[in-house]
Amino acid sequence: MSEQYDVIVIGAGPAGYVAAIRCAQLGFNVACIDDYLDEQGQPSPGGTCLNIGCIPSKALLESSHHYQQAEKQFAEHGIRIGQLVLDLATMQNRKQKVVRDLTGGIQSLFKANQIAFYAGRGTLKQNNRVEVIDHDNNSTTLNAEHVILASGSRPAELPFAPFDGKQVVDSTGGLAFDSVPQRLGIIGAGVIGLELGSVWQRLGAEVIVLEAQERFLPDADPAIAKQASKLLGQQGLDIRLGSNVESVNTDKTVQVAYTDGQGSQHLEFDKLIVAVGRRPNSEALCAGDLALTTDQRGFVQVDDHYRTNLDRVYAVGDLIPGPMLAHKGMEEGMAVAEQIAGQFAEVDYDNIPLVIYTHPEIAWTGRSEQQLKEAGIDYTSGQFPFSANGRARAAGETDGLIKVLADAHTDRVLGVHMIGPGCSELIGQAVIARAFGASSEDLALTMFAHPTLSETLHEAMLDVAGRAIHRAPSRKKRP
Repeated sequence: MSEQYDVIVIGAGPAGYVAAIRCAQLGFNVACIDDYLDEQGQPSPGGTCLNIGCIPSKALLESSHHYQQAEKQFAEHGIRIGQLVLDLATMQNRKQKVVRDLTGGIQSLFKANQIAFYAGRGTLKQNNRVEVIDHDNNSTTLNAEHVILASGSRPAELPFAPFDGKQVVDSTGGLAFDSVPQRLGIIGAGVIGLELGSVWQRLGAEVIVLEAQERFLPDADPAIAKQASKLLGQQGLDIRLGSNVESVNTDKTVQVAYTDGQGSQHLEFDKLIVAVGRRPNSEALCAGDLALTTDQRGFVQVDDHYRTNLDRVYAVGDLIPGPMLAHKGMEEGMAVAEQIAGQFAEVDYDNIPLVIYTHPEIAWTGRSEQQLKEAGIDYTSGQFPFSANGRARAAGETDGLIKVLADAHTDRVLGVHMIGPGCSELIGQAVIARAFGASSEDLALTMFAHPTLSETLHEAMLDVAGRAIHRAPSRKKRP
């Protein structure tokens, strides 16, 4: 006899495990299925983000930043050390411990919320039956009133650069090198390419990033993208825009042929990371007699309530269109659980924070200046540099700025864009402001602690009306 549940969630990444926990909080009997195994062959819920994405990359970014500080910046603070030694094995072990602690925490949360966890691959069948094939090839059939699909995504592969797990790798392989490559190539100057490039450049690799687009970070505000390109270039990241890779061959080295504005080019690397985006894991989610509707790119099509074309079957996270971000998936996981329970819930897709964890960090929410111009929306703007912020000066972290865009008629904050120290945290203030429909004046009239980095946001809001205090007057007319 098969097990019966109110809700079955296929996938235990950020969208899936959050959906499962919220369903359990709402009183549903819940099961969650996930097939990921860690390096020891043990079940490891958490999806790409916790296991091989967001968390391990941030651990290595943190460690490599400390290494770079010790190498180049400690002396400025009066800290002198002897010979600097990189212990990459210890750095990688620390990364894995961080991952194990967090994935183990999810299993504890499942137990605390009485969620049944099945380690294996789940396949949806007729009448909301789900077959689970575990890692010993044993089969179990579960039944559910509702099924939530949250099977996540995987790195996109280029046909002329197949992953071999050794010389040509995806983001997972790019986090697991056991030695620092002397020459590292990266295809793609998006979030993943820039973050992984930063890690290995800090640790001593010569890094060249090949990007097909002519514009750097086209989704970011142009002022922020320009500053980011300058600062990352100064750090040693060689970012080559308008570079269309045509072939990749491996022998003792990785040979990459590409074309740019000057014609045909050729480079050789020790390792090559392909970071050209991700694809939804929508294949083989359903049995052959079920026709789950997807678009040409494989994204599952859903309505405003995350319902698929199949009765009482929902999809969230990287499976559906939109930014492939863990926090976006988490919000959808909570929203779909509450909608199944008959509650009102929605995700504000116009106020999603986006962060690139380079150093300095890059973050934004809302519309860019270019988007406002294209939409014909009248706006005002203000900005303030971290170089004029006391806390940034004290920390020696003065690169970057914060830029605010507000509606010219209502003064409502339409977008906030920043590059600088702590921006992954500072952007949260902007998200909250926009969530409550704040005007730039609202934040200009709010007291911020001194000395803090957040005063840079305060001054940028003041600058919308030409009232910034800790910088020379702008050309704006002051009231």
